[in-house]
Amino acid sequence: MSNDLVVILTALNLEYEAVHRELADPQVTVHKSGTRFEVGTVPGTSCRVALGLTSKGNHSAAVLAERAIEHFSPAAVLFVGVAGRMRSSIALGDVVMATLVYAYHGATSEDDGLKARPRSWEAPHPLIQLGQHLARTTDRAGHAPENGRVPRVHFGPIAAGEVLQNSRNSAEAAWLRQHYNDAFAIDMEAAGVAQAGHLSGLPVGVIRGISDRADGTKNGAEDRERQPRAAANAAAFAVRLAAELIKEAELAEKAEEEERTVMAQKDRTGRGSGSVVNTAFSSTVGIMAGEVTGSTVHVSEAAPKASTPTELVAELDRFREHLTRHHADGTLDADIHHEAQAELSIARRAAEKCTANAPAPPKKAALALRKLRGLLADHPELAAGLAALIAAAGDPA
Repeated sequence: MSNDLVVILTALNLEYEAVHRELADPQVTVHKSGTRFEVGTVPGTSCRVALGLTSKGNHSAAVLAERAIEHFSPAAVLFVGVAGRMRSSIALGDVVMATLVYAYHGATSEDDGLKARPRSWEAPHPLIQLGQHLARTTDRAGHAPENGRVPRVHFGPIAAGEVLQNSRNSAEAAWLRQHYNDAFAIDMEAAGVAQAGHLSGLPVGVIRGISDRADGTKNGAEDRERQPRAAANAAAFAVRLAAELIKEAELAEKAEEEERTVMAQKDRTGRGSGSVVNTAFSSTVGIMAGEVTGSTVHVSEAAPKASTPTELVAELDRFREHLTRHHADGTLDADIHHEAQAELSIARRAAEKCTANAPAPPKKAALALRKLRGLLADHPELAAGLAALIAAAGDPA
């Protein structure tokens, strides 16, 4: 995984250009299939952004998102651009970050009418938390105020379909109001990118600048003015979010490295800050000393040896039991426990799949375990054993 890189995808050229203007020294890189990306840095940060153009529609967005994930192994994927609003309380030029993405065209046709069968993907909780924090602590969503008004950032569902919505009276508009009346905005690509991120085990954020009302008032003259402004606001917020994502990842990695250094030093010397801390992996620990005061022994809760996919599945099941026990005794809060169990399930499914179809676990098993280690950073007795499981999943880092 590239811990300093975020992929940003757009569907339109004007959206691409809005992000491009936020980057320094972009350089072209070409995927083996011919898809072109530009990789630049966010000025003043160590964050790299790989920028790509998907074209319109959920299908092409899904394919290009999967391709970008395979090529760059990014820390996250952000889909950025313009959208129509679904709520009158959201002003043109404002930004919506999706908390949930609906693929609203899923349905079944029956004698008594069309019945909705949507698919949906929730945005990752840490990503939404970070976005909300940025929205609270920055002065504006972007850098293009309209009539002196500063754009705001809104958080809510986005509906994604295959039809450009520009009517308030059409059957499609009535369908949306009936079944998706909580949607803040509508676009044609978010579902494809959300699906690609879900299958890859990567966090995906959808960030849209509101360029029209999706009510029949959309026209060429207004679009030429509103679309670039909305795209610029979305791009500015997305690039800040990408930079903050990488900054937090770097801080977490640094803290983890410091923790490993401290633990290693204590293991070697048997001393440290007035206490003895030993970490052992599925073994018996013996401490010999003339006097030991305030010692703490952490026994790793995951065995380090998992040389085959079948053994890895068994170790992941054992680790799940440890998570449940820590939650039951109150040392692991409910939110962290829930998210940790979800990442563990992703890793287990990946490892289980490879037992039948592949000689080694797919990359998403290691990605899920790395995310799990980050979630458990405040629980060293749990996190310590994950390094070996990550290595067994094919990621030596």
